[in-house]
Amino acid sequence: MTNDKGPKTKMQDLLKDYPSVVEIPVAWGEMDAFQHVNNVVYIRYFETGRVAYFEELNLMGYMEKTGIGPILGSISCRYKAPVTYPDTVSVGVKIAKIESDRLIVHHRVVSHKLQRVAAEGEGVVVIFDYRHNKKAAVPEEIKHRIQEMEGARQA
Repeated sequence: MTNDKGPKTKMQDLLKDYPSVVEIPVAWGEMDAFQHVNNVVYIRYFETGRVAYFEELNLMGYMEKTGIGPILGSISCRYKAPVTYPDTVSVGVKIAKIESDRLIVHHRVVSHKLQRVAAEGEGVVVIFDYRHNKKAAVPEEIKHRIQEMEGARQA
């Protein structure tokens, strides 16, 4: 069976469930002694994607105004395929679940050269009141923005 999908279509298929996607060129210096991108770099890719998602929500603007914003509580990564230079990766991010004081964030890194998923991960982003140095509830305004953004991909 042949696959007549072009590279763009395959990439779109691999990231179709992610409302926020950023492209990141792989840097030579990200490779390690084993000649593939070092494992810690994927966490940085996740961060870049997550920050882009939060910028689309204007979460940082909300934080400047209220003092309430995100802080990473934990992160995990499952490596699926080695990425090497030269390449570009697309990082997809979605909020899988909104809990009372945290967001469960899913990340997917897709290699353009390999045309496949290179890594997937999950982060727990706690909502934090930076002015009072304690956890906070996910603000209704932010919940609404997330639901709009996540709903837009399902429409």
